Order: sequence, then structure tokens, then C-alpha cells
Amino acid sequence: MIGLVDKFGRQISYLRISVIDRCNLSCFYCTPAANGCRSVMGDALKLDELVRIVRAAAAFGICKIRLTGGEPLLRPDLIELVEKISAVPGITDISLTTNGALLKKLAGPLAAAGLNRVNISLDSLHPEAFHRITRGGKLEDTIAGLWAAYEAGLTPVKINVVLLKDVNDGEVSEFARLTLDRDVDVRFIEFMPITGDSHDWKKHYQPIDIAMAHCVAIAPLVEAESPENGGPARYFRFKGGKGRLGFISPLSRHFCGDCNRLRVTDQGKLRACLFSDEEIDLRPLLGQENAVIRAFSQALAAKPDPTRLDSDPLVRCRSNTLGMVSIGG
Repeated sequence: MIGLVDKFGRQISYLRISVIDRCNLSCFYCTPAANGCRSVMGDALKLDELVRIVRAAAAFGICKIRLTGGEPLLRPDLIELVEKISAVPGITDISLTTNGALLKKLAGPLAAAGLNRVNISLDSLHPEAFHRITRGGKLEDTIAGLWAAYEAGLTPVKINVVLLKDVNDGEVSEFARLTLDRDVDVRFIEFMPITGDSHDWKKHYQPIDIAMAHCVAIAPLVEAESPENGGPARYFRFKGGKGRLGFISPLSRHFCGDCNRLRVTDQGKLRACLFSDEEIDLRPLLGQENAVIRAFSQALAAKPDPTRLDSDPLVRCRSNTLGMVSIGG
């Protein structure tokens, strides 16, 4: 299916839905305050509300759904939600972003319910560094979840690595080598000041080109095919390698000109852009599918001009006051 087209010629086929506003980890780059992701869940969308939104999105022309959070695996009705979404006509792809800590037991049931694949946030391959980044997480839990996803057929499994200077930047080569003999996507992502904590951002930000240089030092890189309806990553392979390397540069080389998505927060607010607080409340409209479809049309029209974004990442991200835990990582 060819996606909807906004006024700047971008094809929009992808809806990211945050299904929960809390997490079992508390990564320092996601929330500045310790335990900030472990609060009691607020008035998040209920299962039937989420399904209504997906039905309207599909009627509007959206074909790809990604479930995010917080940590979506904390929702007790997640398997039922995936099953219901997979039955919506027009939805051809359902994916999930997770920290993987709870995935060992849930990978199989989620695959059986209709989930196609997962992105796993994994920022260190060393237990001590992983514990520091996540403020208490256990690396072995996420690794077990990753392999459970493979066994369940939730492929390609994508490993998302947020680059953090002086924290995990020494592990770039170790992560990259995973793709030499494994069919895995390792994606390096620039650290964004999305939480408003500019001090930590300046301290830990590293441009994506440095990660690419580490990879090139291992072996030559060749361009690789991107997934259908893919996101912002530029993909490469090591010559002769089985997996892919992805490089995501929201700051040093922003990809807004290729944006293919809309977002729904856990509270039911429809957003056209990550870097904007403009939103449409879908909850009062959920009894009327046509009204929700019109809201999607309004959001499509509100997609900002990619050529007019502020070049200063602190200015660009400061307009977003919610943070990724509510908008959906």
C-alpha cells in the first residue's frame, strides 16, 4: 500500500502508539529523575479505545502500527491488544519497542497473537554499564528476551543502541561485530535532549559519524536495503556480514524530510511531530470513527515543513515538554 502523502510529499503509512506511561527501568537519558518511569500508571488509553484508534487509522490509510511506551510489556492486556489489532483490515505490520526484560515469557504468545517483530533497547553489553544506564536493570534479562524473540520468529530483531559519550561509546565495535555472523540489525542512535536536561545531553552527546568511523575500522561497509515502510535509519552491512548496521541521526543530519509517521500518546493525544507540543485529543471523538479520521487528516496537514526546523537541537527539542515516556519511544 502506498501511504498517504502530506503537503511536502512525504508518504505517511506509520502510526506509533504509546500504550503505557511507565517502565520497569529508569534509564538516565530517558528520564532525568531516578524512578521517574516507575510511577503508577495514569489514565492511559483502554484496550477498546486503542482498537478504535487503530481502526480509524486503518480507514484513513495507515498500514503499519508500532506499540511503544514506557514499557509496553507491562500492560496486562497487551497480548489481547495485539490480537485485536492484527484483525483490523488494512493493518499489515505490527511491531513493538521494548527493553526486553520481560520478553522471555511473552515473545511466543505475542508472536502467536500477530506481532511481527520487535525493537529491543540495549545500550550496553556489559552488566555494570547496563546497570548504570538503566538505574538497576539486569543485562541477562534483556539478553534472554532478545533470544526468545528470535526463537519466536519476531524478526528481524533490531537492537537499538543510544550513543552515550564516556558511557558506552567504547562498545560500538563490540556491538557492530554482532552483525558479522548473526542476522541481527544493530542501530546506533544519537542521544536527543528530549527530556529537557541539556546538561546531560551536552555531556554525553556524540554525533553518529563517530560510530560509523568505528565500524569502518572493522571492515568495509556496503549499503544495505532498508525495510519496507522503514524508519529513519541508514543501513549498511559489513562486506560478507549477515546482519545490518543502522545509523540514526536526528540531530547531526536530521531526517524530518523523510518522516513517515504520526504519533498517539498514552493519553490519546494525536501528534504530527515529535518536536512539537501541538496535539489533537482523540478521546472525546472515539464514539465517531469519522471524527477520528478527520483528526488524522488534520494531523497530516499539520506535519511541519522539514526545511524550517531550527538547526539548534536544544531549541528544536525544547518545544516538546512531555518527554519520551509519555509520547512513546
